[in-house]
Amino acid sequence: MKIRLASPRGFCAGVDRAIEIVELCLERYGPPVYVRHEIVHNRHVVDGLRAKGAIFVDDPAQAPEGALLVFSAHGVAPGVRERAAERRLRVLDATCPLVTKVHVEALRFAREGYEIVLVGHAGHVEVEGTMGHAPESFHLVESTADVARLAVRDPSRLACLTQTTLSVDDTREILEALRQRFPAIRLPRKDDICYATQNRQNAVKELMRDSDVLLVVGAPASSNSRRLVELGQKAGARAYLVETAADIDPVWVAGARCVGVTAGASAPEVLVREVVARLQELAGPAASVDALPRVDEGVVFQLPAELRSAGG
Repeated sequence: MKIRLASPRGFCAGVDRAIEIVELCLERYGPPVYVRHEIVHNRHVVDGLRAKGAIFVDDPAQAPEGALLVFSAHGVAPGVRERAAERRLRVLDATCPLVTKVHVEALRFAREGYEIVLVGHAGHVEVEGTMGHAPESFHLVESTADVARLAVRDPSRLACLTQTTLSVDDTREILEALRQRFPAIRLPRKDDICYATQNRQNAVKELMRDSDVLLVVGAPASSNSRRLVELGQKAGARAYLVETAADIDPVWVAGARCVGVTAGASAPEVLVREVVARLQELAGPAASVDALPRVDEGVVFQLPAELRSAGG
């Protein structure tokens, strides 16, 4: 069995930044540090931060007055910020800058009187945060069928944004359906889907050239990880989402010629190494491991000013 690793895979710059923000807060200010929602969608990461003193909450009201609260990488609606201010919480924002960009665009379109079509998944925390910036202006669509049913007030005043962690191919189809039905719609000048999501999807497409099985290391709540599984399935591979090496069913890889391995943007490399070790154990001496050529994404996001300063 050949085991082939995708590149790039795993942590993106936004996830790196969010985790570092929580770790620096714990180091400089001491526990507890409250975090609104899971900082990223990965149980291994969340459990590790919890062990260091992070407390994850769904609402700022769950944090004591005056406590330190970190917003997760997925972003929050203005109402969440207002509730934090009411409790006089000290806030540090770990929202991915690429999500913040979408929030800024949403506010601009709403101020200009546009209805906004958001391509995304209902219930996803990023979608809730984005729509919360102008709830009266948004329509959520998840498929081309939703586009066909969409009713808007004024087709000439319509704009579109997308969740950052979607399938590039599926989103392209939905944007084309919107363009055909609403020719005047203002589509994104450049896809809102983030560079890391797109790069990881491109790497999976490359893996699928010679892989008959795909394992994606990621959490069930991770949208970008689930999209990678879907890509593998569309390419005809047996594709599975695993949180850890313990999730691998030996039946999945029995008789496989090549197993591709990748990881969603919130999955740490240690979990990938454990998956590879488990595959080697299952394959025995016949196992070989190689990787796609390394891709340096060359993206780093700055920490908040409070954490860049020497004194904290």
